[in-house]
This record gives sequence, C-alpha cells and structure tokens, in this order.
Amino acid sequence: MAQLSTENTTTTHQTTELESVVIRFAGDSGDGMQVTGSQFTLESAIAGNDIATFPDFPAEIRAPAGTLAGVSGFQIHFSSDQVFTPGDIPDVLVAMNPAALKANLKDLRPGGILIVNEDAFNEKNLSKVNYDQNPLNDPFIENNYKLFKVPITHLTKDALADTGLSSREIDRCKNFFTLGIMLWMFNRPSEHTISWIQSKFGKNQAFVDANTRVLKAGMTYAEATEIFSQTFTVPPAKLESGKYRNIDGTTALAFGLISAAQKSGLPLFFGAYPITPASSLLHELAKHKAYNVRTFQAEDEIAAICSAIGASFAGSLGVTSSSGPGIALKGEAMGLACMTELPLVIINVQRGGPSTGLPTKTEQSDLLQAIYGRHGESPLCVIAVSSPESAFQLSYEACRIAVKYMTPVMLLSDGFISNSASPWKIPDPRELKDFPVKQAVADGNEFLPYLRDEKTLARPWAVPGTPGLEHRIGGLEKQDKTGAVSYDTNNHEVMTKLRAEKIKRIQAEIPKTLVDGPDSGDLLVLGWGSTEGSILEAIRNARKEGVSVSRMHLHYINPLPADLGEVLARFKKVLIPEINSGQLIKVIKSNFSVNAFGFNQVRGLPLKVDELQIEIIKLARPQ
Repeated sequence: MAQLSTENTTTTHQTTELESVVIRFAGDSGDGMQVTGSQFTLESAIAGNDIATFPDFPAEIRAPAGTLAGVSGFQIHFSSDQVFTPGDIPDVLVAMNPAALKANLKDLRPGGILIVNEDAFNEKNLSKVNYDQNPLNDPFIENNYKLFKVPITHLTKDALADTGLSSREIDRCKNFFTLGIMLWMFNRPSEHTISWIQSKFGKNQAFVDANTRVLKAGMTYAEATEIFSQTFTVPPAKLESGKYRNIDGTTALAFGLISAAQKSGLPLFFGAYPITPASSLLHELAKHKAYNVRTFQAEDEIAAICSAIGASFAGSLGVTSSSGPGIALKGEAMGLACMTELPLVIINVQRGGPSTGLPTKTEQSDLLQAIYGRHGESPLCVIAVSSPESAFQLSYEACRIAVKYMTPVMLLSDGFISNSASPWKIPDPRELKDFPVKQAVADGNEFLPYLRDEKTLARPWAVPGTPGLEHRIGGLEKQDKTGAVSYDTNNHEVMTKLRAEKIKRIQAEIPKTLVDGPDSGDLLVLGWGSTEGSILEAIRNARKEGVSVSRMHLHYINPLPADLGEVLARFKKVLIPEINSGQLIKVIKSNFSVNAFGFNQVRGLPLKVDELQIEIIKLARPQ
C-alpha cells in the first residue's frame, strides 16, 4: 500500500495518485460516523474503486458521551486493485473527539494523516478519557503523523448561523462537514451524497438544506485552507464487466432468502427475536412484503424458531435467525425440526461470547455449537458464508437444500460479514439453481409420512388440511414409514441412522473442491467463514515474497466435501486460521489424519493480515 504524504504550499494544490487507501472515521456514537463512512463508501464505489468496509459499533446502547465505551468507528479500504479486507491499519484517521483519538491512534500508520475536530478537545472531554493535557500539543503526534486540526464544530455553526436551527440540530450536522473535507481530499464528487441527503431528509427541507450546506462548506474549507495542500486520487479498479451495487452481508442474506422464495414459489416466513448483530436481518426483510415475505417479531427466541417450524409444517419456507446466545435457546426446537424432518433455515450471525460477551464484535466461536449443539443424535446441515457476495449465494443454497432434503440447515455468518460491505455483481436470476418443490398429494393409497425418497432420503412434505394426507407429527420418535409414535429400541436405531445418512447424502450437492494454487505441496491454508479476505491478502503478500502456498476455503461444514480428505493428504502441512480458539481444526483432525496447525485470534476483530502472513511464511519456510 502506498504511503500518504503531504507538502504544505500556499500557491497550489498537488495531487498524488495512490493504489489504495484505508480511512477510519471515529467519534462518539452520536457523531454520525457510520453515515459519514457509508456515504464516503458510496462515492468510492461510484468512482469505480474496489472496496471493503468495517463498521465498528460500541457495545453500550447509550454510553456516556465522550467516553471510550461510546466510540463508534467506520473503516473503508478502497483501491484500484482487488480488495480483500478493510485493511489492518488506517492511512488516515478522522477523530471527532479525545475518546476517538485515544481509542484509535495506536492503529494509525506511522506518517499517516490525522484529522481532528479540535473544538472537542476541551477540558471536560479530555478529563473523560484521563488526558492530563491536550494530546494535540504532544510533540509525539506532531513528529509521527501529519496532523490537521480543524474547528469542525465551530465552522458548522458558522455555516448554519442564519438557519434558525437549534444548537443541537446544528451540532448533528458536523459529520457532513467532515465528509466534505474527505470528499475534497480524495477527489470524490458530492452529487450522490446530496441526492442521498434529499432522499433521507426529504420530509424536512430545513435538514436537507442544512446538511447540504455543511457538506459544501467542508469541501470549500478544505480547498481554500492552505493546510490542506494536497489531494489524492485512487483510479478505478478493473472489475469484471456487469452491473454492480454496494451490498452488506445482511442485505445479501435477505436477497438470497427472497430469491429462494421467488424461485420456489413458496411464501417466505421469517420468525425472529431481536439480538445484536442479527436484528438487522429482520429489519431488512420487513421492507419486502411485496415479495410474499412475512416477518414476525416473536416474544422470545423459542417462540421465534417454533413459529418458523410451524410455517414450514404449513407449507411455507420457514426461516429464523439469531446470534450465539439465542441459538442456544433454540436448541430444543432445532431437535424438534430434526425429528419432524421439516425444512427450516436457521441463520446464526455469530458474535463474541460467552454469554453476553462482546455483542457488537465478531467471532467464529459457534462452529462446534452448530455441528453438535443439540441433545441426542440430531444432525443437521451446516453451511458457512465468507463474504457479502457468498451470503447471497449460500442463503439461497441453504433454502434449496432444506426443501430438497426435508431437513433443518444452519447458515453461519458473523458480525463482520453482516455489517461490512463490498461491490456485488448482480447475478442474472436465470443463472440461479433450479428450485423444484414437491409437496405430497393424495393418490388413494395409505399415506406414509416417513416413506423416503430413494436418492435424498427426504420424507414427503404434507401440507396440513390436504384430504388423504392426515398424519401424526411431534417430538416423539417416529415409526419408520408410518410416522406413528414408537418406543421400539430397534426402530429408534434405524431412524437415527436414517437421519444421519440423509445429512451425509447432501455431499452430492457439494461442488468438487477447488484449490487456489498448486494441487499439492508444502503448505495449504484451509479457512472458513469471514477469514477468507484476510487469508487471500496474506497469501497474495506471501507469494510476492516467493513463497509457494495453496488455499482452500470451506463453505460446507456438515457434511464436509467428499474429496476433502484426498486434498488434505496432498500437503505436508495445513494451516487453519480462525477467529476462535481452534474449532475447525478439531473437526478436521477428528475426520482426517492431517498435520494441521491452528492460527487463532479472539479479539472481536478480523484476522490481522500481517500477522497471518508471518505465520504462513514461517510454516512454508521452516528454520
């Protein structure tokens, strides 16, 4: 990544072309940093850059203003080359108050640009984060970073002095002054942001005018003030031709579910209970009632999954979602879905644990829970998404498999994927896999609700109320074929093995394993979930240093790909990076004889590329 540098001049502005830049916006949770970051992302996407983002929310809903607990951040990595991660460390840090500076300065690249709202660095705010003196006067900062002190609060008030808005309303506009500075510094247009302002605040023209005026004031200030002597450009990336939109993981999940419902012709029922970071999926799906989507906010997690099971029993596409604590509460009902053999998709947007843990931070610590976390022998299919793009593809796939095999499917996402965004090439709906739905019809013979399809072992999907398809259903063990309640021990073993074999047969749906790099060699990096971007970038960097390393990323976790063991056997070492203490490595070692090593970080953050790169080189070039 190119280093940012500036040269002060009072005569002209210099423009430097860069390959990529990482910017972090940070401030109090009321400073609008998520909006600022999102709009800068929009302008960068429209400019043709490849992008990756990382919104970082405070865990406290109403943390005291100006405290470390209330710091909200948004990081964007935009480039003229392919982008895999939001970046390890920022080249530019925008800090709206002392708390934001204290929480983030340690991450800023040496020599990077630091832009601060100097109006916020008053005695009261400094004392909230235990600064004995104003850090903006610290020689360390002046010597190690390019510091821009801007009176953003004061300038915003000046820009809106004649509007009649209250002091509080004016203060809430200062994030657009900051955005204006950044748009000017990186040669971004403002038209699309102005259109967004008009759309967002269209019902209140005073707010439209105020935010637009402040945005333009920020751009004018940066252009007219000699301290901002240099601008930067990042050329468009060479993306595959097609129509793109910026999409986050939550929206991609929702679009995949809706596409599955449309392709199958089934109504989509989504039952959920609010929990961070999964709640946003309920919010997104609630916008799309026109596509035969029904959303239900239940009174608790158990009611949420049971409502989805009931919808599946009634012939709809039943889906529920939660995060780790809620998934634990849904455990008994997941067993019910296994026993009744109904199609159901359970989405787990993982977060830091245990218990309430780190509700706004990301983690991959629910993998073993997904595979084994139910009482009794109750296997279900487990699929993991790795990016917003894959979230669309795999939420569609989870629905298709659930219906085809009459089984619950757990789809694993996480907080990072859910909140991050990247360009998404909109697929042609005609290219989606066929989604045939076969619900039972009466044929005059005795209806056997557990008479299975010979290929998939799926039982018939009998919609209640259909004459001739009357049958018993519930959590008690079923008699093979008839579905009657059975306490026969031999029958229980038969049914247990049938349910397990049905999940194993999903292997037929798993594409042949593809290896990025040599098909055999000294080192294979095996990943799953949101580690994909960090692994891709670390491997790209290692290859530039002459290291021979291969990569494979798992999306199907249970069952595993049929050819996985054969692939792993071709490599002397296998490195498995995870945002947990080592869960996939346990699964791999329990299934295959493999020389596997873990790379594990549990910081609530994506894996650090530089640290993973060091580990890859160390294993590929043993001392």
